[in-house]
Parts: sequence; structure tokens; C-alpha cells
Amino acid sequence: MVKSEKLCLIVDDQEFDRRMMRRVFTKEYPDFPMVIACDLAQARKKLLTSKVSIVFLDNALPDGFGVDFVHELAQKDAFKRVPFVIVSDFPTPFMYAKARASNVREIWSKQDFNGPSLQRVMQQHTVLN
Repeated sequence: MVKSEKLCLIVDDQEFDRRMMRRVFTKEYPDFPMVIACDLAQARKKLLTSKVSIVFLDNALPDGFGVDFVHELAQKDAFKRVPFVIVSDFPTPFMYAKARASNVREIWSKQDFNGPSLQRVMQQHTVLN
């Protein structure tokens, strides 16, 4: 039996938020590999060069909006099944509407990035072993 590959991608331009997400994720899933991107350009490179299992994505990034990025990727067969969770300081109704049309599984505030929420979304949307 082939062991499934797994990799979490966290995309956020704020060092404080990246550290928080890295800390929470590592505590809950110490054996689940994780990579970090600071903007959409880095995220795009990581997605093209790695088999990513789940993406936690800030919406307001220096080079664009996360929700637009997910919408773009949802049009490509290679990324249609990658689950995305948008983690934003300011979720808006527009963001929710656009996210529903893409691969966004959930929209969280930064405060929602915690152990119980992470466990729930990982169990529902990723292969864990």
C-alpha cells in the first residue's frame, strides 16, 4: 500500500500570524509536514512544486486577495480538490459569496485558528494517515 503524501501550506504576510498558525498547527499535528508562504507568488510556487493536502490562506495579501486566488485555482483541474480555509482578520459577506463558488471549505477569523477548529477541519477535509 502506498503511503499518502501530506503537506499543509500556510499563506500569510504577517509574521505574528504565521507564528501563531505554525505554533497551533505544530502542536496539533507535529508529524504533518508544513510549509509557509508570505504572499500569493510564493504560494503559487509551492502549489506547483509540492503535493499540498490543505491550504490555510489569508485573504488580504500584498499581491492580491486570497479569495480571488482560490477562485483562480478552482478553474484548474490540478487544484480542484485541494481544500482551502481562508483565515482573515476581516471576513466580509462578499468574501463568503465568492468563496462558496470555489474550493473554500471554511472561512475563519484569525481567532478561529485554534486546536478544536483545526482538528475538525483536518479530519473533515484531509487524509491524515
